Amino acid sequence: MTADLISRARTGDGDAFRELTEPYRRELQVHCYRMLGSFQDAEDALQDTLLSAWQGLAGFQGRSSLRTWLYRIATNRCLKALRSASRRPAMEWNIPGAEPPEPTRLGEVVWLEPYPDALLEGVIDVPPGPEARYEQTESISLAFVTALQALPPRQLAVLILRDVLEFPAKEVADMLETTVESANSALKRARAGLQRRWPGAADREPPPASGSPAEEAIVAKFVSAYESADLDALLALLTDDVFMSMLPMPLEYEGRDVVARFCAGMFGSGRRLDLVPTRANGQPAFGVYLSTSTGIRHGTGLFALTLTGDRICAMTRFDRGVLPWFGLPRSLPSR
Repeated sequence: MTADLISRARTGDGDAFRELTEPYRRELQVHCYRMLGSFQDAEDALQDTLLSAWQGLAGFQGRSSLRTWLYRIATNRCLKALRSASRRPAMEWNIPGAEPPEPTRLGEVVWLEPYPDALLEGVIDVPPGPEARYEQTESISLAFVTALQALPPRQLAVLILRDVLEFPAKEVADMLETTVESANSALKRARAGLQRRWPGAADREPPPASGSPAEEAIVAKFVSAYESADLDALLALLTDDVFMSMLPMPLEYEGRDVVARFCAGMFGSGRRLDLVPTRANGQPAFGVYLSTSTGIRHGTGLFALTLTGDRICAMTRFDRGVLPWFGLPRSLPSR
């Protein structure tokens, strides 16, 4: 069947090419997202990958599987993008009527974008193999993808291909046109670099299962506290070392006290918000809508929560431009 499709695709049969590549399309997009940290850049890299595969199908000799060949193209497209990218600049504070407290630090990775869970079906629910170092849900989390972006591009590629996707060392070396020894050396350095920036969840309670009553209970409490501007109720949900970021603004806050000051300023500004549930990066998320004097509620951004046990250990806010990716409108009608 595959040989017949390849033969037909080589003669210019677009339908045959789509049938060949469609089973890998979603996982290739997720791969590009892990490498680039940007949903938009991942989609661009995917389109470049498919175009390159279509144009280069005559050169596919079958020495590797079609999947491996596509990953080779996608990985090298992403490496090219990383080498030539001028990352989007940080955004200035743009919330009128509220002044943020002094941040704990300024983040380096401000271009990170969320990935809709609706596009992860069939990709992250596959059980990891014996060689995988990370659970699939863990390897798409915001904290993990953020830490990946701090790695040098080649180390980043090797770590994802080996420790997340479990490609053999020889195949990874071939993809990157290097030796097995060089690829293994890059992997060792990548693991050490990732460990420094992302120690993982070993010291934390695991989050409740997606869609479980335990998760729904935390989410309901968060929505109630945030929509009613109940600071005490919100703080009761946070861990002592809770982390908050405001992408693409570089402001980062760590610790319940400083996050409390930030939220107090937001609540004190008189802004009233409605939250519309969705999911991003395997985590609970919400479209955030600001009530106006006209009654229309305008989208201001998207919140994603990271849970541990029955608490929230991280909150990440993204700009409103991401709302359409989640099927959320830019505004809601008046009540």
